[in-house]
Amino acid sequence: MIPKGEIDKILEGYDRKKLAIAVICSHSALQIFHGARQEGVKTIGICKKSNKERYEAFPLAKPDEYIFVDKYEEISDHVDELAAKNAILIPHGSAVEYIGKKIETIKLPIFGNRRVLLWEADRQKMVKWLGVAGIKAPKTYKPEDIPGPAIVKFPGARGGKGYFVVKSTKEFNEKIARELKAGRITQNDVDGVVIQEFLSGVRFYPHYFYTPFFKDGFKCQEGRLEMLGLDKRIESNIDEIYRPLVFGVKTEPSYTVVGNAPVIMRESLLDEILRMGRGIVDASFELFGGIYGPFCIETIIDENFNITAFEVSARIVAGTNLYPRGSQYSCYIFDELMSTGRRISREIKVAAQKDALAKVIH
Repeated sequence: MIPKGEIDKILEGYDRKKLAIAVICSHSALQIFHGARQEGVKTIGICKKSNKERYEAFPLAKPDEYIFVDKYEEISDHVDELAAKNAILIPHGSAVEYIGKKIETIKLPIFGNRRVLLWEADRQKMVKWLGVAGIKAPKTYKPEDIPGPAIVKFPGARGGKGYFVVKSTKEFNEKIARELKAGRITQNDVDGVVIQEFLSGVRFYPHYFYTPFFKDGFKCQEGRLEMLGLDKRIESNIDEIYRPLVFGVKTEPSYTVVGNAPVIMRESLLDEILRMGRGIVDASFELFGGIYGPFCIETIIDENFNITAFEVSARIVAGTNLYPRGSQYSCYIFDELMSTGRRISREIKVAAQKDALAKVIH
């Protein structure tokens, strides 16, 4: 991990009046660019040439300038150029997946505590995080001790891709061998696998934002916790698997996220959802120095209103793309249109005004 002191030195050389944000052109980039434009913050898109048209198609959500790469991992080759432009990298799911372990050493200021991205990518660490937060999580099993239906998950920000359900150790071994042979997973994936009990219920994904700079609202650490939205994910093809089954078509279930849908929960459930968010923030300070900015707890709620959390996404999530002009919850916190993307740029501006960028950037 690059020492925070090195990042702080880079930040000291930045012109606070000319700050820019850099974003990999994928995942939630449109929303982040759009929100930065609303806040008057310059944007730089790290983009493959083949993807440029996607962003040019949306003039109010395209970057102010591009840096073109063949692979997103090549961002490491442009750190000096980005630093010269006073750029702060905004992490999202694609950054976590494509930059991978290099996120530890890339010599560029990153919004938030970059350690959280390592805890997100390591599912064993995530289980510990949920435990310290006091949040109910699914049981986990060793490969040799699978007693019944369980979902098999691999490390990294995969959006559900490659997950599968097994009912026994024998079935687990057979499917792992098949996936390895097909080249769809690696031995490193197997070494980092998490096997969770399969739970039945409705999946809700609350979007949070922790800020140390505002004291009103839902108290959390030295600042407040904001709930900016809520979504439900659309997974292919498990969400509509009944359709082929009706016609006797055999289909292998897939959990790859292909989209998101807006949802609102019973108001009485918000108490527990907010407490869970606070627990994640408190535990992050105990374990690795805190989480700043956006994150999401991935939950399942059963018919008795029991809430179980199975993952934490420790940065902006794609479900926030539903609300580029604010959500059914953000409007109760801000008397203006506030997406998570805009909220990120607002936080950077506030931190700069308070001469506290080093607090929320690593």
